Amino acid sequence: MANTILNPSIIAKAAVRILDNELVMANRVYRSYEEEFEKKVNGYDVGDTITIRKPNQFTVRSVITASVQDETEGKLTMVANNIRGVDFSFTSQQLTLNISELAERVIKPAMVQLANAVDAAVMAEFFRIPNWVGQPATGAEAPIDSFVKFARGTERLDQYACPQDDRSAVLSPESNWALAGSQTALFLQSVGQPAYRTGEIGTIGGVKTYMSQGVPTFTAGTGADAAAQIDGAGQSVTYATVKDTESVPGTQVLNLKGFGASVLTIPKGTVFTIAGVFAVNPVTKAVLPFLQHFTVLVDANSVVTTGLAAVTITPAIISAAGAFQSVSAAPADSANVVIAGGASVAYRQNMIFHKNAFALAMVPLTKPAGAVTVARESYKGLSVRLIPYYDGLTDVSNWRCDVLFAVKTVDPRLAVRVTGGASTI
Repeated sequence: MANTILNPSIIAKAAVRILDNELVMANRVYRSYEEEFEKKVNGYDVGDTITIRKPNQFTVRSVITASVQDETEGKLTMVANNIRGVDFSFTSQQLTLNISELAERVIKPAMVQLANAVDAAVMAEFFRIPNWVGQPATGAEAPIDSFVKFARGTERLDQYACPQDDRSAVLSPESNWALAGSQTALFLQSVGQPAYRTGEIGTIGGVKTYMSQGVPTFTAGTGADAAAQIDGAGQSVTYATVKDTESVPGTQVLNLKGFGASVLTIPKGTVFTIAGVFAVNPVTKAVLPFLQHFTVLVDANSVVTTGLAAVTITPAIISAAGAFQSVSAAPADSANVVIAGGASVAYRQNMIFHKNAFALAMVPLTKPAGAVTVARESYKGLSVRLIPYYDGLTDVSNWRCDVLFAVKTVDPRLAVRVTGGASTI
């Protein structure tokens, strides 16, 4: 049979399908916001930013008299500002190949790299997740090597009233195979099923579990071993003041002390607890049997002359009883602060999460007027744009493949970081 000259549209269709097949975490998060970017308002595109309403919360009365509650909606913004691309070239001879052969030799390796980049952008949101179970107080990271250690993550989600459907886990290779080894007798058939880029060890405790080499690493700051304390009482806020800040229920700046006479680092993603400040169930507001975890959202340093540090944290400390209460009590002045991890030690950030914890929106890129040929293909919400440009001297067609997307942590209470340590904070 005669060869067929492949055009950009055919190659783009193959590329977008391979990309979908190679995504790991990006295929397990909420995707419906993509429709919002494609809407038109008064005939115009909505642009690169959409607004997401935070989920409202209510309290339940126990008397016959009605008590009408105001609807206090917060909002988040989701911005399509992530662009990733991969570039390759074909000779005219290669463009006469069968599409399946070209896909295997050129397109698939390119899409693997692109999928890794998209997955990495989603997994990089780990620093917004306060809950971290199995974290060590000091020392090196331990892998998740038993069902008991894995289940600490699902237990934490249950304690936070996370829905039990649509839960997934993405584990580093070390934890994935340590856990698989411990489950060999139960999950041998599932473990033995190969995947091209990811290893799936089945559904464990209602959680679909995957492996990815792209699981990020968090390196604790030099301030992790400091004897930090709260600097000043009364550091609590109301939901009305933080409802439009990022995360749920919001963010605030917290003042700490006790970092000594050196400049110590407190990088974003740092998790800590405060003595006497316990977590509460988001639905019932019952006090939970563990201290609330807070995460730092912006890199910070202590001040050498005072030993003080101001850190931007989530969740916001809302101690007043009501629908948006986030902690059992406001921290006292000089309350001890315990930071997870050892100073300058690296820890893989495995995650167990509900689909609605994160959102990904792939946005179709425009077809530039100056390009002679442009192919843009969409598949299952993914959108790939392919533009060729020809070099007549070498008879080589250069191709650029681009994707544009937005990533957002919608509700960090629906996710938890998991490592194999002793859960010391």
